[in-house]
Amino acid sequence: MLYYLFNYLDQLDFPGAGMFKYVSFRSGLALILSLFISTAIGRRIIDKLQMLQIGETVRELGLEGQMSKKGTPTMGGIIIIIAILIPTLLCAKLNNIYVILMLVTTVWLGALGFADDYIKVFKKNKEGMHGRFKIVGQVGLGLIVGLVLFMSPDVVIKENMEVRHDNVIEEVRYHAVETKSTKTTIPFLKNNNFDYANLVNWAGDYKEEAAWLVFVLMVIFVVTAVSNGANMTDGLDGLAAGTSAIIGVALGILAYMSSHFEFASFLNIMFIPGAEELVVYAAAFIGATVGFLWYNSYPAQVFMGDTGSLTLGGIIAVFAIIIRKELLIPILCGIFLVENISVMLQVAYFKYTKKKYGEGRRIFKMAPLHHHFQKPGNAGIQALIQKPFNVVPESKIVVRFWLIGIILAVMTIVTLKMR
Repeated sequence: MLYYLFNYLDQLDFPGAGMFKYVSFRSGLALILSLFISTAIGRRIIDKLQMLQIGETVRELGLEGQMSKKGTPTMGGIIIIIAILIPTLLCAKLNNIYVILMLVTTVWLGALGFADDYIKVFKKNKEGMHGRFKIVGQVGLGLIVGLVLFMSPDVVIKENMEVRHDNVIEEVRYHAVETKSTKTTIPFLKNNNFDYANLVNWAGDYKEEAAWLVFVLMVIFVVTAVSNGANMTDGLDGLAAGTSAIIGVALGILAYMSSHFEFASFLNIMFIPGAEELVVYAAAFIGATVGFLWYNSYPAQVFMGDTGSLTLGGIIAVFAIIIRKELLIPILCGIFLVENISVMLQVAYFKYTKKKYGEGRRIFKMAPLHHHFQKPGNAGIQALIQKPFNVVPESKIVVRFWLIGIILAVMTIVTLKMR
């Protein structure tokens, strides 16, 4: 909104109004606003949650410091959502299709997570929303995003072309015409491009339509997987928020580079017109998550709940898809991936051993993985991996996961030059 106001003032030669033309200025302003909003309203929302007695229900799982969390206000993801929406609405171009998609994603998954938390807190149902309804909500969002990217005339790219001499890249050029495409960025390959159409060569004359069908299915899968991964990661004070902030920085950098010829050429990735507005959204996202850490860092004064964790994961997924970097998610969101896999392995192994031996056994002392480091070693637990025998303090686990997240974020960008 401010962009349009100051654009009008700039036409009237109002001093300084032209600053709002620059994405860098608007991104910086969005970052500051989101930090201020999240810290300013955070205390009031926490007090309101406490007054409504919206506290976390904790089961006794034998984890150090676990019971001290009982009664801590949850549903704090509301803070993050507000701190993202307001700066984005104020600083971004609201007619940009990518910004619209990110706003829809934020509200959609925020509402889905809020409904889940509402059932847990007010309906006293510890399981929350039934899994199938949650999946339907995630799949629905993925379908909307995929179809919009397929149907909108504003969603176009300029494909990168390598100019080689003696098998050495001399420069990267771009097609003069913007086109709709099912191509995406993939690391380690020479031209960094992968076309989903290559998976449906058998479709003949319907290859283009089949490629978009595969693309939409991929969008649905990525949105569902990443949002659930973020949900699994939300188990320690500051873990999900801090990890998401790190991922947000990497995505913001990739969006900025994808929207500039020079930087896109340097990384040899496709040029995406209009993606620069996503940098404003990324700045608001980073500010909101970092500001939330003011209250969520150990010992947490508030938990984000599914209201926050589902929203963060969905935002990351849709953002990566829009800038055609969804195939980098296994690296960038490595923390989410490992947390998800640890749960899947634990459940599968437990069921297998129960069927084979009549008694369920475990791989980890407890899943998701971050809880494994909290639980004391015990031979009676029948876990394949007993170490560490000594409990690792919660704050140390979180910081170590953050450090791994930083390494993965750097690797994500570096892999584009490793071909």
